[in-house]
Amino acid sequence: MDAIQKPVTVARTDELPPGQRKLVFIDGRSIVLLNIDGTFHAIDNSCPHNGASLAGGKLEGSVLQCPAHGLRFDLSRPCEPGSASLCLRKFAVEATGDSVTLLVDAAGTP
Repeated sequence: MDAIQKPVTVARTDELPPGQRKLVFIDGRSIVLLNIDGTFHAIDNSCPHNGASLAGGKLEGSVLQCPAHGLRFDLSRPCEPGSASLCLRKFAVEATGDSVTLLVDAAGTP
């Protein structure tokens, strides 16, 4: 059975201009919210390689580089090219009006 989804507002659209990011916390989980050319993305703040924080990684276009080991993740794709085991955990994100929301399940886990 699919989890029931509920929206959780995490930012205002005007506080996150293109090229910027924000670290948000939902029920103890750390999530990086990014605005890439006007499109919002939300990922788990944990590199799938070794758990390093991705919040401070270098962002070039849609590619985020892990600051710990230099792995590069294209946020427009689900996994590191050539390695299905290095997939970022992404979350559904919507920008409507002046609010940015993430969808989380009813138990509070994104």
